[in-house]
Amino acid sequence: MTAITSTTRLTQFASGGGCACKVPPGELEQMMAGLPGPTGTDVANLLVGVECGDDAAAVRIDGNRALIATADFFTPVVDDAYDWGRIAATNALSDVYAMGGMPVVAVNLLSWPREQLPLDLAAEVLRGGADVCAAAGVFVGGGHSVDDPEPKYGQAVTGLADADRLLRNDAGEAGMPLTLTKPLGLGVLNNRHKATGEVFDQAVDVMTRLNVDASRVAVDAGLICATDVTGFGLLGHLYKLVRASGVSAVVDAAAVPYLDGARTSLAEGFVPGGSRRNLDWVRPHLDSGATEDELLLLADAQTSGGLLVAGEIPGHPVVGELVAADGPSRIEVRS
Repeated sequence: MTAITSTTRLTQFASGGGCACKVPPGELEQMMAGLPGPTGTDVANLLVGVECGDDAAAVRIDGNRALIATADFFTPVVDDAYDWGRIAATNALSDVYAMGGMPVVAVNLLSWPREQLPLDLAAEVLRGGADVCAAAGVFVGGGHSVDDPEPKYGQAVTGLADADRLLRNDAGEAGMPLTLTKPLGLGVLNNRHKATGEVFDQAVDVMTRLNVDASRVAVDAGLICATDVTGFGLLGHLYKLVRASGVSAVVDAAAVPYLDGARTSLAEGFVPGGSRRNLDWVRPHLDSGATEDELLLLADAQTSGGLLVAGEIPGHPVVGELVAADGPSRIEVRS
């Protein structure tokens, strides 16, 4: 952790921060409920649509090749413009990795309050996104920008995958272990940063770490089920996975890794509203003797978090397992 910053406080121009500014999962599902699904021959070619709330759409384009398409953008999660760009691009690419694909091209999505913030800061945001894409071997092909009183940045990303080796959130089976590839606590640390200006280098390091290696290992090992852990928290994304797969899950709270400073920040009250909404949404489906603080951390709204993989990934902790569902899908948290 470094001292309080003296640069422009980008987070002060946003009502939320990072993936914590997402529409709550229950409200999102209500909005999506009436949308039509694929019909006719489209059913066979749209491999993954909106039905299970997976990380991206997947469409078979020929033979065993699938095109993966996603978009992700959000308000500033840190005050440093370059780091915000890096985080947002890493987060957008993650949706492709979470499906077992490799991103190919990205286009920028930028909203900017041009009367309030200098354009050179916007250029720094774009530079951060471009540098992440260059490191990932992804082309950046322009994008779209609008004048907006609240700054927002992200990318629409297109990738490719083997249509028969996708990682999906509806493919979980009882007996599969659950592996988490990044520590939790990003939401509370980012909330503290927004409130105080303190900089948490360990959080920035995690949020700018690509999920490509874990994705490749999972695909090469023949694993079939995964999701990434972002705005709905570990519990929210896990619940979507078990519900889509028709299974339940057990989480070993003691095995879940956290960033340094996360528990202290929680104890001092730096909890994003999105984390509380996540817990409220999943609570009816929980069986737990864990404390409220433990549950809040498990539901903490992550930005550019890790993958939650049904299977073992060497070097990353197993934090639970999928089990048979005795009725509607549920999550048991063991402390």
